[in-house]
Formats: sequence, C-alpha cells, structure tokens
Amino acid sequence: MSRKSENGSLWIEKEKNPLVLCFTLFPHFLSSQNAIKMKTKLKNEGSVGLYTYPVLQAADILLYNCGSDCVQLVLTSPCPFETVSLRSTHVPVGEDQVQHLELAQDLARIFNNSYGELFPEPRALLSSTRKVKSLRNPSAKMSKSDPQTVATITMTDSPDDIALKIRRAVTDFTSEVTFDPETRPGVSNLVMIHAAMAKISVEEALLQARGMDTGAYKGLVSEAVIQRLTPIREEIQRLRADRVHLEGLLAQGKHRARELAAPVLAEARHRVGFC
Repeated sequence: MSRKSENGSLWIEKEKNPLVLCFTLFPHFLSSQNAIKMKTKLKNEGSVGLYTYPVLQAADILLYNCGSDCVQLVLTSPCPFETVSLRSTHVPVGEDQVQHLELAQDLARIFNNSYGELFPEPRALLSSTRKVKSLRNPSAKMSKSDPQTVATITMTDSPDDIALKIRRAVTDFTSEVTFDPETRPGVSNLVMIHAAMAKISVEEALLQARGMDTGAYKGLVSEAVIQRLTPIREEIQRLRADRVHLEGLLAQGKHRARELAAPVLAEARHRVGFC
C-alpha cells in the first residue's frame, strides 16, 4: 500500500471466528468444491486446512462485507441488535474464486434463514479478464504455486524475467496472431494478457498485432506487461525497505478491521446464543 493511499486497510489476519464452521454442510461443501476435488485427486488425501480455508475465507467476506454504513448503524442504534442494515454486496474476485464466493452466499442464506436477516449474499464482481492462463499450459490458470517458474509472471519479476517468460510461452505452429481460446489457447492467452496490461480491448490488441508473427507479438506483449508492472515492482521494493512504515500501516489496518468486524461479530454471536 502506498504512503499516499487512504482508501483501504491492510492487516495480517490471525484470528478466525469458528462460528461459520457450524453452518457449513460438509457433504455438500466437499462435493461442490472443484479445487478440493482436484487437489485430493492428485494427492489422494487432503489436510484439514484444505477443507477449512474456503469456509474461513467465506467468514472474512461475510464479516467485512457489511461496510462502514452497517457499522455506523450498529454503533448508533439505541437497540443495535434489531436495526442492523446491510448494504455492501459485491466482492472483486477472479473466475477461479467464484465457487468460494458461492459458498459464502450459501452460508449467508443458511444463517439468515435460521436467525433472521443479517448478512448480505455477496455477488462476484468480475473484470473483463476473468482468468489468466499459465504461460506453459494455457489450459490451466496461472498460479504462484506452479512448479514451473516460467509459467507465472509475478509482480516482482524484473523486466528481463518477464521478457524471458513470455518468450517461452506456449503457442502453436500458426504464426498469425488471432483470438480463439478454444482452438488457439496459447496465443489467445497472450492476447488477453496484452489487452489487460495495456488497458485496451481484445479487438484493439489484435489491431496492434496485425502483420506480426507470434514471435514478434511476444515482444509487444512483454513491453505492455513491463510498462504496467514496473511501477508496482518499484513501489513494492520501496515499501519493503521501509519496515517502520509497513508496521504502522498494519497497526492502522488492524485497528480499522476490528472496528468494522466487532459489532457484526457481536450481533451474530448474540443471535446464535453465544453471548
């Protein structure tokens, strides 16, 4: 977070409320989560964290999704447990997180049906670039846990690293640059990355690529990615060098998070009968 930013809060989440675990229907949850099925299939087993992480993520969404308006109403109401009003409903996520968000919707619905309306059912807020694919396997998403380091571009990659990774990106034997995710997933992934980084449409990206073969186009994509990520990488490096500033941001964010969450959590615990 920049020194100049006052529009968000940053904190390290250490304390989790187990209340939401009581409302998760395990068989339905287990059968519906694609990420869990995929990882357990690969390893033939799964840790407890694999199963509880999406539930606790849903708890965070519900707890902090009430917004400052909700908190203000709770704090100023003469009878706060009866007049909570919830307004925030949308959460920015990638396409791969939509299913986790659906779990949060289910939990909100279960709680509201059992104890009265409290949590809004969060909705996904998707950008035009819903999922970035791996540079080495365009049928899979780009992931920081990919064992092939050249498959993923990170915010802290140097310009040389970015150029190398895009140069090694999987395409096909057709030199023309076109956009067809079904038949040409590798090239289409590069077009999507170019469009997202340059803040242009896919059609505009294709216009810029006209007359280029895929090799030359990779250079254009590299330039767009480097230009977009270089200021971010430099800001990350600057912030990492200022530990006192970062610790101050975390302290402020922790205080703000507790201000937002405390009245909502107290209300939920009150309705369930925990206090």
